[in-house]
Formats: sequence, C-alpha cells, structure tokens
Amino acid sequence: MKQIKLYFFIATIFLSLSISAQKAEKIDTRDIQGGMWVPSLLEGMNEQEMQLLGSKMTAKDIYDVNNSSLKDAIAHFAGGCTSEIISPNGLLLTNHHCGFGAIQSHSSVEHDYLKDGFWAMSYEEELPNERLSATFIKRIDDVTTQVFEGVTNDMDEAAKMSLISQNINKVSNSAQKEAWQDANVKSFYKGNQYLLFVTEEFKDVRLVGAPPTSIGKFGADTDNWMWPRHTGDFSMFRVYADENNRPATYSKDNKPYKPNHYLPISLDGVEENDFTLVFGFPGRTNEYLPAVAVDQIVNVLNPAKIEVRENALKIIDSYMRKDADLKIKYASKYASTANYWKKWIGEDQGIHQTNAIAIKKELESEFSKIVKEKDLVGYTTLLSDFEKLYKEIESVSLARDYWIEIAYRNVELLGITFRAFQIEQAYLKGGEQGFEKARQNILGNYEGTYKNYSALVDKPVFEKLVALYAEKAPKEYIPANMNGVNFSTLANDIYATSKLTSLEDAKELLSGSAEEVIKKLNNDSAYKFGKELHTIFYNKLEPKFQELNLQIEAVQKEYMTALMEVFPNKRFFPDANSTLRVNYGMVQGYNPKDGVTYTTKTYLKGVMEKYVPGDYEFDVSKKLQDLYNTKDYGQYGENGKMPVNFLSTNHMTGGNSGSPMIDAHGNMIGLAFDTTWEGTMSDLYFDADIVRSISVDIRYVLFIIDKYAGAKNLIDEMTLVHPKK
Repeated sequence: MKQIKLYFFIATIFLSLSISAQKAEKIDTRDIQGGMWVPSLLEGMNEQEMQLLGSKMTAKDIYDVNNSSLKDAIAHFAGGCTSEIISPNGLLLTNHHCGFGAIQSHSSVEHDYLKDGFWAMSYEEELPNERLSATFIKRIDDVTTQVFEGVTNDMDEAAKMSLISQNINKVSNSAQKEAWQDANVKSFYKGNQYLLFVTEEFKDVRLVGAPPTSIGKFGADTDNWMWPRHTGDFSMFRVYADENNRPATYSKDNKPYKPNHYLPISLDGVEENDFTLVFGFPGRTNEYLPAVAVDQIVNVLNPAKIEVRENALKIIDSYMRKDADLKIKYASKYASTANYWKKWIGEDQGIHQTNAIAIKKELESEFSKIVKEKDLVGYTTLLSDFEKLYKEIESVSLARDYWIEIAYRNVELLGITFRAFQIEQAYLKGGEQGFEKARQNILGNYEGTYKNYSALVDKPVFEKLVALYAEKAPKEYIPANMNGVNFSTLANDIYATSKLTSLEDAKELLSGSAEEVIKKLNNDSAYKFGKELHTIFYNKLEPKFQELNLQIEAVQKEYMTALMEVFPNKRFFPDANSTLRVNYGMVQGYNPKDGVTYTTKTYLKGVMEKYVPGDYEFDVSKKLQDLYNTKDYGQYGENGKMPVNFLSTNHMTGGNSGSPMIDAHGNMIGLAFDTTWEGTMSDLYFDADIVRSISVDIRYVLFIIDKYAGAKNLIDEMTLVHPKK
C-alpha cells in the first residue's frame, strides 16, 4: 500500500538529511528552520539541526516517556492556546489574550480586572474558572498500522474513511492508559500516518494574575501582527489536582499540582542568532496545498471574509467606544474577530510578496517533469485533478464561508437561531429524546451567549451583513426571503418582535413539549428568517462541500505521498493539527521591504513613545511611567533599559499563542504571542527570510509581576537562572 511506501520515503529523507547535517559548513541555516515537528520523533535529523543552530539539548531532554522532560511542562490551555508550568507548585503562564475570557468573566464595572489587572497574593485569593482546563501529553504512540487495518486501495473514499474512523475508535478505546487519562488519535501527513496521544486534562485551573489591558493588550488592534511591538501579553493561572496529584474538577480541597517538570526562567536575555525553541499546540497549517488552492484562498475566499469582518468590527467598535458596559461585554469577541481579520490581510500580502504561488507552480512543473521521466503512472493526473476539483468547489467554498462568517459567527442572533434550528433537527431525527438532549445543551450554551450579548449592537450588524450576503454570496445559495428585501425594515421588525433577543424570552420560547417548542419557534420572526438560511446550509451547501472536499482530501493524501517520493531530499514536516509540536529557530531581525530593517528587540522606551493619554490602545498607567522615569527595573533590566519584546525565526500559527520560547539549555526566555504581519502566510508557505515570531521577553513579564504588581510571592515560586554566566 501507499502508506508503507510513505514510511520508506520518510526514513530515506531523514537519513539523507542526517548525513547532510554532518556537513555543517554546507548548510544555510535558513534551510533548516521552519516546520512543526512531532516531539517523539526528534532523534536524528531534528536533533542535529537544532544543535547546528546552537542547541545544547538532546531529543530526550525535550521528550521522554520514562523521565522528566520539557514536554511535561507544556499544557494545552482551554483547548486553543498553549501554556507552561513555571514553578513546582503548578503555576501556569500563558498569554493575556488566551486568558482574556477568564479575566473578563470575573470582571464587572465595579471590579474591572481587564482595566485594572488582577493579582492573587495567596492561594486563597486565586479565582476558579468554569470550563477552563489544562491538558498535558503523557505519551505519543504510532498507531498507523492499526488504523489502516482492513483498508484496501479498491475501496471508495467514503468506505475507506468509514473503516478508518471505526479503527480509530477501536485504537482509542483499547489504548493502554490509567483510568484518569484520555486517549485520542490524530492524522498526520494528510492521512498517511496516525499517532495516539495519551493525555491528562486538569479541570481546576484558577486565575492567579493578569496585568491591565494597557499592558497585556498594549497596542491592541493597531499593533496586532505588527513590529515593532511593545505588548506585555501574559496572564497567570494555577493548575490544581486532587490529593493524589491527579486531574479533578474544582474543589476547595484540591492542592496545587506538582509537575514532573517545570521551566526554569533565564534572566540573561537574548542576542542576535541565539537558539530558540517553541514548544506548543499549533492549530492548523496547509503547507502542501497546490498552487490552485492557494490562489483560491488569497484571491477569492480571504477577501470575502475580510470584508465581512471589517464591516462587523466597525459597527461593534462604534458602540464599545461609547459605553463601558458594552466595552466589557464585547471586548473578547471583538479581539477574536479582529485577530483573524487582520491575519488574513497579512496572509494575502505575504503570499504575494514572496511570490509563493509562482514558486509552488515551479515545484509542480518540476514534479510533473520527474513523474514523466520516471514513468510514475499513479501520479500523472494529480495536478489536473486538483484543477478540476478546486474549480468545482470554488462557489461552494465561497458560499460556505459567507454562511460561517455571517450566520454562524458575526451576526449573533443568526447564530442563536442556528442553535435553535439544531433543536428542531434533533427532534426530526431523534424524537422526544433527541429533542430534550439538544434543548438542554443549547440552553446551557445560551447562558454564556446572552451574558455578553446586546441586541442594540447586534441589530446594525445584522442589517449590514445580511445585506452583504444577499449581494455577494453565489446566487444558488441565497434563500428566497432575502430577495427584494429592505434590510433596515427587516432588522427593525425582527429585533422588535423576536423572543430570541433576550435570555428570559428565549427560555420561554424553548419551554414546553417538543411539539409546542417547534411550533413556537416557527412563529418567531428571527427563527423563521434564519431557518431558510440554515436549511440551505444543511441540505444543499454543506453536503456538496463535504462531497467535493472528500475527493480533494483523497487527492491531497496521494499528492503528499508523491511529493515525498519525487523529492526525497526535501524536508517534509507534518501540517499542524492542534497536537504537541516543536519548532526551532534563531533570534533574528529582518528586512520587510526595501530600505526598512527591523532589529530583534524593543524596549520600554518604545511604550512611552507610543503613549497616548486616555487612548484605549496606547494609554500607559502612571505607575508604569514612574518605573520608567526612575529606571526601577531591578534585576530584569539590560544596560539601563527594560526589554519588552523580541523577534525570532520560529514557525508558529494560531494555537502557539502562550508557547514558551526556550533557550539552548531548556530555560524559558520568552512567551510567544504573535507573528509579524508579513509572516502570517506561513500557514500556507514558510519563508525564513520574512517569517518572524514575536515574544514577550520573560524579563518584562517578571518586571511587571515584581515591580509593577508587587506580587513577589509569585517570583519566589520560580527558579531564576543565569545560563550565560
């Protein structure tokens, strides 16, 4: 089978590169950067590449099942970010934007922890958080053979995927693990390899400390993805465990978690070309897409999503600036929406700037030439198959993105109607039992939704975005109730009459028997409008997308195998998929455009240069100004200056937020939180010349904790070291 062939090529590539790595004088360090590597597979090529870049660690220092290693300090935070243990008492560090939701949930106008910050001076002052967890990886096993058991090449793709899914469930359920541990299987190399992850999820995670947003979000949306940067993007939590140091839900009797490993903190800072290692949970990359796919993303799909979010952000921002309560309610949602809006803009610019599509076309031309020369018959139609399928899926993907961005994400009332629509679907498929289960789940979801909801803000968003859908979405996916409509009148009517604009009315709407609820829903103005849109999505749009996407995934899987066979001396790392990964690089600046050079570090002086009194993005507290004016930096300063952020060549994506930046000896030197705007295209194409990650210098974190907040109790927990001295 092709999977066996893939293993051979992986082994061949690693051997070839390991031999090459011994000839250090012939290697351009740019060629051994980039990539998100599985930590259990670092021995050989990766270990040697890291050492060429300056690492003093072995592969087992990073990942070891039987002994303490770096991986024991790394946790998946809230399912979407990374965090790390930095003390023997379970103290957890992550980004401010990763902890933002938890900080916001404890904030009010009277106790605004977003504005003022929060610091627990004892265990008793730490704040518990519902539905917040930290997950550690205990073991990674290759289970590819078990997952492919019974799968044959003569099966169609649906049958293959069905059997693979069954095998994955069987492998997960039979995995060797403790009763308190979980197991899940993830796909790698586009479905050519499968790994089992045994995990421990700790569900008692308490808020310990957070700087005010004037530090933690300094620069906010203006500076997001940009350099130079001056943001203290960190927050602190603590993991609690039961009396046996095992995962447990919240209890006042729980104790601070005792980790197998925690990260020492280096006070020596960074210099140009220092080795850097990022350990975290990157979300998703697509490095091996064909040129036709990347072209469609940057020239069709991204522009549509950018336009939707830009319109939503303008409206929400106008209300947040006028009302303190609305600013708190919408702070997290606004930041989340703005984050990817700006990211997609930078991604498009980076793809064009690096000429990535043309470079991919050159690779494909060389690929076709070698396939023809070697008579690799099975690979001859792959690129033409891509052309045909991406042409066919373009309008479907565009309509789907419009539905997701408008009906699911950015018009909150339509998102609420979609969840109500799921109740009706559950009733049609599962009767009373399915209905009741769906109702309870959705009522729980509504509690969180309405807590930070304002119909006043949502109504103009509805009016603008629904009109945009009617104008821009492919015509075959526009419902009849959007034709010839005055959207201002429609919005006024729906928001004045629907019971889905408040939690209490929504609860009343969902009360009663299944038949009563379904009848009431179908008489509600918002539900009736949303139902037509959601029905098109369920019955027409999503089935067509999944049908075509399944075919594309099958071609992509074969293409991945083909690339590794045709180009045996190229580096191939598995795309990110929210599993634990290692990537390595160096501290380096770069030249984003002609005549412009970015140096590696920024300082507190830059914060003061950007200071705009009273501005929600660039305000600076008097206390921080006083510390700057007196140069009271303690042991954290550098030559009379206070370092804030630094750049490195590490390859990161969403999910890496909160990852530790680790030095050559395994000490923490920074907290990763962003990528430069020019480098956001690295999800699709990595270029070491312009891709740069941005980290908070760990000394700035310590300075804020110690000198600004006075939380010396937290400093005392940590192990501070001087590896360079």
